[in-house]
Amino acid sequence: MASKAEPYEAKTQETVTNNLETSGNDPDRIETIERKEIAAKFLEDVDEDLSFTPEEEKHVLHRIDRRVLSLILVAYFFQQLDKSSLSYVSIFGIVEDADLVGKQYSWLGSILYFAQLVMQPLAAFLLVKAPTGKLIAGAILLWGASLAIMSSCTNFPSLLGMRFTLGAFEAMIAPSCVAVTQMWWRRNEQTLRTTLWNAMNGITFIVGSLTTYGLGHIKTDKLYSYQIIFMFCGLWTVLYSLLVWWLMPDSPMEAKFLSQREKVVAIERLRANQMGIISREWRWDHFWETIYDLKTWCWFFIVLVISIASGGIGTFGNLIVKSFGYDKFHAILFNMPFGIVQAIVTILAGWVAQKTQRKGYVIVGCAIPAMIGAILMLTVDRTQKGVLLFGYYMVSCMAAITPMIYAWEAQNTAGDTKRKCTSAVVFIGMCTGNIIGPQLYSPDQAPLYRAGLISSLIMFALSAIFAILITFYLMYLNKRHAKRRQELGKSAHIIDESMVGKDKIGQMKATDMEDNTGTHRRVGEHSFADMTDLKNEDFIFVY
Repeated sequence: MASKAEPYEAKTQETVTNNLETSGNDPDRIETIERKEIAAKFLEDVDEDLSFTPEEEKHVLHRIDRRVLSLILVAYFFQQLDKSSLSYVSIFGIVEDADLVGKQYSWLGSILYFAQLVMQPLAAFLLVKAPTGKLIAGAILLWGASLAIMSSCTNFPSLLGMRFTLGAFEAMIAPSCVAVTQMWWRRNEQTLRTTLWNAMNGITFIVGSLTTYGLGHIKTDKLYSYQIIFMFCGLWTVLYSLLVWWLMPDSPMEAKFLSQREKVVAIERLRANQMGIISREWRWDHFWETIYDLKTWCWFFIVLVISIASGGIGTFGNLIVKSFGYDKFHAILFNMPFGIVQAIVTILAGWVAQKTQRKGYVIVGCAIPAMIGAILMLTVDRTQKGVLLFGYYMVSCMAAITPMIYAWEAQNTAGDTKRKCTSAVVFIGMCTGNIIGPQLYSPDQAPLYRAGLISSLIMFALSAIFAILITFYLMYLNKRHAKRRQELGKSAHIIDESMVGKDKIGQMKATDMEDNTGTHRRVGEHSFADMTDLKNEDFIFVY
């Protein structure tokens, strides 16, 4: 079949025979090359030209954003709203109405993340084996029902049990969003998309504050205020799950909203990622590589420290604002700017990281204002309400760090099972941090919350240090892959098309076709072979 003029993507793929010629004598690598993902089999079976124009890709990308991105944005919004409902009801008397004493309120914050931690291995397995769209819809339905049922709980044991159930089902959504982002977008597009769905945390602050402000004014002898809020949020979540079940595709190959030609473009445009799309095959070699890969533990520790800080402030945020001298309704309203700043900084950080391709430096840039904000809340006199609020809003810059880590991890991991396992480890770190964080705060620390704020300040500093160290380690891995390519008879320097804007790739490819020096070459032969980032010498790590 003839190719289009000025093809935007190379349609040729090396055969297994040609791959084996450059594979050396590594049996593990040979076995990996011979495997094929579902995407590779799909492309072999279609009678379509695999090359496409920038205009075709732009059209398909727009359709994907409109359908897939929109669905995960709202799904993540409901997850954050339902999870944060405990923080909203904290100033509407849940401690008194449910007879909570000591650190019982803190444990209601921590238990959700303990449940998510326990569920991460199962989440990783299900994300490999199960249809992604149906899995997300089912999880939304079950956690929404859990929150609605929680409205019937009036004591610590019942609240603790339902918070655990809520966390167990919510454990699916964040790794699912990471998996969906890896499955549908090029690497240079993933950072902004990841920050967009994470920015829903900030939107939740705004909508959640307004909603609970209104619901908190409802007076009834039948229900406490916190019961009304739990029921309202839970039932809306259940309704949304039905929409996701109907509209969310399981993969680009199974997307009913795309035509056959659009599916080919959606898949072929991801070849440069060198990450694969989906295999639905559990690979134990990928699992063990996840364990001994140093990168895995880099992501674990950096997300752990920032989650300790965000977990404490997220659970006690309303109480901290109330300690500045505001009543419960003003405390709710003054949390809205926190969400606005959080959303703006998160999206801005994603845009800067995408433009500069330097996530480590962006993390450092977000950690610094958060540290300044914590210092202000620790040192400024309590009579200076405006300055204290300013410090609290500066702390919200921490929210941009977590999506940077998610995107960073996702862009530097290849192989279907390894991607899901690495995400599971990252979310175990996130859950562990959010379990620890609320325990460093306590209502009896009011009004200063000194111990909790000092711990958060330390965690902000550690996240910046880890970001710098990880950047240098990824640089080292790129040098190691370049050396390996030379040993296999390939050129050391290759073009990472997945991190280049669409307007420049065509020019680069034209240059490559005219280049007879052999210095550079385009890659794509292992893209859908379900190879891991450490096994695929053509994989380029981004920092």
